[in-house]
Amino acid sequence: MSDERKATSQAQTFSTARLLHSLGNRVVLPARRVGPATVGLLVVSLGVLWLVVGPSDGVWNSFVGQLAGAEAVLLMSIALVLISTLPWVETWFDGIDRTAIWHRRLAITGMILLIPHVTLAANRQHTGWGSVLANVSVYGLIALVVWSILPRWRSLLPKPARQLVAGAELWAARSRGAGSMLTWTRWLLGDYERWREVHRATGLFVAAGFIHGLTDATTFGSGPLRWTYVGIGGVGLAVYLYRETVAAYFLPLHDYQVAEVSHLAHGLTEISLTPLGRHMQFIPGQFAMLFLEGKHGWRRHPFTMAGAPRDGVLRFTIKSLGDDTTEIHHTVQPGMPAVVGGPHGRFMHSRGTDNQIWIAGGIGIAPFLSWLRTLDQHPVHGQVALYYTNAGPAPFADEIAAIAAAHDNIHLRVIDTSSQGHLTPDQILADTPADPPQLSVFLCGPGGMVHTFTKYLRRAGVAPRNLHREHFDWR
Repeated sequence: MSDERKATSQAQTFSTARLLHSLGNRVVLPARRVGPATVGLLVVSLGVLWLVVGPSDGVWNSFVGQLAGAEAVLLMSIALVLISTLPWVETWFDGIDRTAIWHRRLAITGMILLIPHVTLAANRQHTGWGSVLANVSVYGLIALVVWSILPRWRSLLPKPARQLVAGAELWAARSRGAGSMLTWTRWLLGDYERWREVHRATGLFVAAGFIHGLTDATTFGSGPLRWTYVGIGGVGLAVYLYRETVAAYFLPLHDYQVAEVSHLAHGLTEISLTPLGRHMQFIPGQFAMLFLEGKHGWRRHPFTMAGAPRDGVLRFTIKSLGDDTTEIHHTVQPGMPAVVGGPHGRFMHSRGTDNQIWIAGGIGIAPFLSWLRTLDQHPVHGQVALYYTNAGPAPFADEIAAIAAAHDNIHLRVIDTSSQGHLTPDQILADTPADPPQLSVFLCGPGGMVHTFTKYLRRAGVAPRNLHREHFDWR
């Protein structure tokens, strides 16, 4: 083949790859909006149906209150479906992490709709046990919502108030009696596993409210309203029953053994696992549910896999953030069993444009480590600027620098925030030759940092569909 024909062939191959890459982005990216749009369509459709049928007795106040109750049941039922971990649900909402966020949003919105329901809905001929079920449902759901909010209530306060609270907590910690009460409160409300076990009762409270509606509603003389209500509530409760009874037999769980526990830096531990059977296949950047046995029994946490999928060994880099992760390098030892569920997530550089920015804060380097360690098998299309910030010497900095040096399209900048100050969006945009609409930005790190960068970059012109992050806040 002549040099000219060879060059033409290579150009055609490259163009085809670029076309497929572009088409893949167009197909995958709208998935972020499919799930929420579907929820919105269901909510509007239910409201339209009720308004078309209208109240049979002409009393609109009570009718609107009962409509609010039906919409609340719809949202709660969808929330039960979202937390079911069914594969198609993760696909519709673009990742299990986003699914968990929408689960929380719908549950809270459903709770808000109970206010007009309780205020306006009225039935003088209500059944006694129907009222009991209503109270069980409302107060039970309120308790779960409060328990979900309390561990993060400081973030809801303005900055000056947070400083006052921090001072009060410091005083309480030094006070013997108040310190004991503070420790007990944190133990009760801050334990994720305890919250998760209690949170599993959500379906029971939704069931109580659903049955209350069937027994006490005055609008269900209408066939369309009655059977629509039965359908929306029945689907959610059926999925809840499936999740609590047989779902465990269908979950993608893999048996592993702890091979090595390495102390990387203060508050940073890496655990390496070897498979006891067939190893889990995953795409770099995905995360898994890691079940480990500690002094309080089996506990589970979502962690990003920082290694390469080809060797069968799973590596998790874990930062000390709570009781379990703080004690993990003491409680987990080589030879102990581990169970891995997943993989989950859609944090993949293949979804980006030809101009990408990767921003990692502290332990947020984990998914990028997985990407970097697999560049030979999963190359990046286009140019990448990686910003890695850490307070103090950055773990893996030497390894990352060596990988970047071997790939011309990877440009690395490591920032020690303790001596160089914090990275800002202005610095990133000033260093980037591409215009904001052409950029894809991938972020992983502390929530405050990610929120600030996301908000600023959107204002600067980066398309929302090109901003990618992982969400690990499951409450």
